Amino acid sequence: MGRVFVAGSINMDVVATADRHPRVGETVAGKQVLYFPGGKGANQAVAASRLGAPTTLIGRLGKDSFGAELKAFLAGQGIDLSYVQETAEAHTGTAIITVAKADNTIVVIPGTNALVSAEDVGVVPLLKGDVAVSQFEIPLPTIAAFFGRARAAQARTLLNPAPAQKFSRDLLELVDVLVLNETELGLLADVALSDSDDIARILDAARRLQASQDQTICVTLGKRGVVALAGREELIVPGRVVQAIDTTGAGDCFVGALAARLADGAPLRDALAFANAAASISVQRMGAGPSMPTAEEVSAVIGS
Repeated sequence: MGRVFVAGSINMDVVATADRHPRVGETVAGKQVLYFPGGKGANQAVAASRLGAPTTLIGRLGKDSFGAELKAFLAGQGIDLSYVQETAEAHTGTAIITVAKADNTIVVIPGTNALVSAEDVGVVPLLKGDVAVSQFEIPLPTIAAFFGRARAAQARTLLNPAPAQKFSRDLLELVDVLVLNETELGLLADVALSDSDDIARILDAARRLQASQDQTICVTLGKRGVVALAGREELIVPGRVVQAIDTTGAGDCFVGALAARLADGAPLRDALAFANAAASISVQRMGAGPSMPTAEEVSAVIGS
């Protein structure tokens, strides 16, 4: 079995719940405030680890109370934290999240995540069969260095380009598996897309973005499931009907689950179905990191 290495962000999520989201300039009464371990990198690592993959996280924490809490939580998930550094140069990353009617808005303050460097990822012992995962809450040059090292080691690279921003063709060409939602795909492919667009239109946009004939692009569509362009093959995994409580971290759950299954040698179609089921479980719970399911829970859902 290969291992999962995640280079990415580690945040404390401060979650406020309310009956509805405020309009611009408006104040609404909230119900409660909650604190959850989060950050896209940490979430993806937690998902992979809980699903049984040997998982290493590369990132940075501040020397503050949030940093101490997050380190304790991540260690408790069985994640290797040998490459997580503590620094007094900045505060631990923080996300301010509002949840109303199962939808969320998020403001992320990078803090120490902005300090994750090429040197941080340059010492990671990647091997053939491993999966290197990253997202856009750490500097893009760091991701490029990480994926370049992964390619040299013949490890598979998996990028989740979120929060969405334009990035270079050079970085895209280092990506074996790209996982994104329809909004992110639309931005990167210069196509206006919505969650109601038909599958053919979404796949056409993926073809426009594809950097090579063997690159895989997976597009998550929430309750509609996931579609993927694997080289020239089209794969469709239907959505699962559940009662969503909090969608925070659902995409990260999908990414971590997909990485775990690919590291275990699963075929892409099976890995996509597994990841889709895992994400459907996570949205039925509050919080990001704490909502990630176990392999037993996912297997029970798939078998039901």
